[in-house]
Amino acid sequence: MTFALLPIIDTMMDLYQKPRTYERFQEFLISLQGDNQGDLVLPIMGFNPMAKEHILEKLYELKALEIEPIMDQTLNELNKKIKSEHTDQNYKVAFNLLDDLKGSWTNRFISDYDNKFKIGGLINRNFCTPLFWASEDYSIEKIKIRTLESAHRTLYWQTKRNPTTLKEHVEQEKFIGKEVGFNKHIADGEYLQLEEFYEKNQLQDNFNLIFNFFYGNEASKSLAFASFGLNSKATGYDYCYK
Repeated sequence: MTFALLPIIDTMMDLYQKPRTYERFQEFLISLQGDNQGDLVLPIMGFNPMAKEHILEKLYELKALEIEPIMDQTLNELNKKIKSEHTDQNYKVAFNLLDDLKGSWTNRFISDYDNKFKIGGLINRNFCTPLFWASEDYSIEKIKIRTLESAHRTLYWQTKRNPTTLKEHVEQEKFIGKEVGFNKHIADGEYLQLEEFYEKNQLQDNFNLIFNFFYGNEASKSLAFASFGLNSKATGYDYCYK
């Protein structure tokens, strides 16, 4: 198995330099799905084709930071380390820049969840899409980490796909935390609350419960999802990456 960069930044910059018209939207669709509606030939579905100028400005910023050369180097280093029986699989890696500032059709929490736990369609097409957000500031280290996260989730899904229970979600993210080297600082009391919640509900497959565990009460409330008694400021990701 190998990972290779799929350069898309120049394509997206060229798109966003054009007027925000129906023609731009159609050009985006053709780039995304080619001649067959519903297909996926270029994994840019996280981009908002009608985004305003701030997305182009962020792309200029990321290009100046050399996001794609950094990703390429990170993937080449990973390829030298990984060993897998799936040697015939080659994944193309393209970053997606999501508009969580002025994009009305992008919900950050749902988009993040889908990019971590609903990636079967991408994997079936040999794609991997690290997510970046318009609201974030970036560094070389953050680009490397975001790239490695996404690649390691793809690796994990070679043997364990489609997590349904809370336990399966947590096992995936504990694997990611270990491989990427996360070390979250979390207060003992908050960790114990999350641990008790996890032990009680680990076999649950209720999406609202799992979402609440990973993203917290405020995120659940913002989407009118149910909450389940967690009062910790820390989230399930903090629990997994401790």
